[in-house]
This record gives sequence, structure tokens and C-alpha cells, in this order.
Amino acid sequence: MADTVTVRLDRELARRLARVSRRLGRTRSEVVREALRRQLALLQFDELRQRVAPFAEAAGYLTDEDVIRDVS
Repeated sequence: MADTVTVRLDRELARRLARVSRRLGRTRSEVVREALRRQLALLQFDELRQRVAPFAEAAGYLTDEDVIRDVS
């Protein structure tokens, strides 16, 4: 079963959503769902990154480059 969520958009955001939806040939709901999925994934990633940061720093990983250097 799907839930329904009501979101109020200002005019400019509503116009942008309509333009993108038309251009992609997708419904506004599809575009909003995909945007929400992406945003939630980013928030989840940021939360995880903050939780592991102290452990990474203790191991000498201070930047993304440090990680890439050792993973590559």
C-alpha cells in the first residue's frame, strides 16, 4: 500500500518540477519520488560518514584522497 504525502511548493519550484517532468516524459510524482530517494540516500550517507569519521581519523584517514590512495 502506498502512502500519500502532501507537499506545498512555491510557484518557481512547481514550474521547475513541471518543466522537468514534461521534458523527461514522467509524472511529477515520479520525479518527486526519485528526488526524495536521492536526498534520503545522501542524508543517510552523511549520517554514516559522521558516525565513522572519528574511527577513520584515528586510523589516519583525514581526507577522501587518503581513502582513495589506500583503496586504489
